[in-house]
Amino acid sequence: MSMRNVYRKIAKENGVTLVEVKHDMQTAIDAAYSNPPNDGITKAYQQRVPRKNEVPTVDEFIRHATKELKKHTR
Repeated sequence: MSMRNVYRKIAKENGVTLVEVKHDMQTAIDAAYSNPPNDGITKAYQQRVPRKNEVPTVDEFIRHATKELKKHTR
């Protein structure tokens, strides 16, 4: 399933637009990166996410999370 279809499905299930889904997801990622817990562990995991800018996009974050899940479910 393509990412666009995933966003559409989430939007439909929640009665919102695709744009709202991506915006809300990006807002959550931005908040997590701008104010991580002061445990050192969270920041280390955040640094492992490949990204072009300081904060990953929704697509970059999901791509990384998917790869990590696949590695640990084999």
